[in-house]
Amino acid sequence: MSEHKKTDQKKLKIAYLGAGTWAFCLACLLAAKGHDVTIWVSNPKIAKALKETGQHPNLLGHIPEGNLYYTEDMAEAVKGADLIAEGVTSAGIRPVFEKLKKIKNAPDCPIVLTSKGIEQNTGLLLTEVVMEVLGMPSRSRIGCLSGPSHAEEVIKGMPTSVVCSAYDHQVMEFIQNAFATPHFRVYRNADINGVEFGGAMKNIIAIACGISDGLGFGDNTKAALMTRGLFEIIKLCVTKGCHPQTLNGLAGMGDLCVTCLSRFSRNYRYGELLAKGVDPELAKETIGVVVEGAYTCVSALQLAKNANIELPITQAIYDIIYERKKPSECVKNLLKRPIKEEYI
Repeated sequence: MSEHKKTDQKKLKIAYLGAGTWAFCLACLLAAKGHDVTIWVSNPKIAKALKETGQHPNLLGHIPEGNLYYTEDMAEAVKGADLIAEGVTSAGIRPVFEKLKKIKNAPDCPIVLTSKGIEQNTGLLLTEVVMEVLGMPSRSRIGCLSGPSHAEEVIKGMPTSVVCSAYDHQVMEFIQNAFATPHFRVYRNADINGVEFGGAMKNIIAIACGISDGLGFGDNTKAALMTRGLFEIIKLCVTKGCHPQTLNGLAGMGDLCVTCLSRFSRNYRYGELLAKGVDPELAKETIGVVVEGAYTCVSALQLAKNANIELPITQAIYDIIYERKKPSECVKNLLKRPIKEEYI
């Protein structure tokens, strides 16, 4: 952050782009710390609900504390901001930052991404997408926040530990100080690609675990899926220059556990619906929010194909969602694979 103004961390002006449950949760956390937070809301229905009740329609019962404001005007949201936080979707990252780029006098401040995913066709991690849109000079002010964290628990103040990263060490510390609270512990990890990659890939394995439970399989099956799923993540991470050991921490194994084992996970619930024979598109509508694993499995297979890497679990999820294959048949095909030596 050497090229940016050093702002007093006691009180920041923060623009939050996006109003999903995770974005709203973190915006509430930041406001409760004493920061002035303005949420840019693109969905008119959510904007109306927030302005009229102060409650998010998917997190009813929580009334935010502190200075939290809402606007449908992005330029108004980012004006004079000391920090821009993002909370849209992986598919929405590019258009949102293209919109930000067009704003005159947009602040030259740190940017933290809190969404998780890999862009289809380009294979870019979300920080790389933002860098491509805003230009290489923006690299020094881009960071991310990831790790095992359900909005439904964080917003209630339940103890949670996550990881932040950035290309610039001072920006990484800035993000850590902005978000950290006694119940929301934020660790630093300089491996920004590894932190992002783990958060993106775990959603695919969570769909697999939901399918497993939906088919009536037990804990043995789920443990195997999580372990072999982590192996697929680590095997593919080298294509993005990640440090494999990062995937053993909060951004990898930690996030994998919380997403695969909890009914709060939209990806897990999506898998359960697929196992019951619900059409993939109807299942997405039933969940009601974006299922990132369904998007990212396409990106992961594109990366794997280019690197000649096999991802059998990820391929099975793709076949179920996009080829409309029966989950039970995909399970049989996985079990027919040759049994090899376990490599860790």
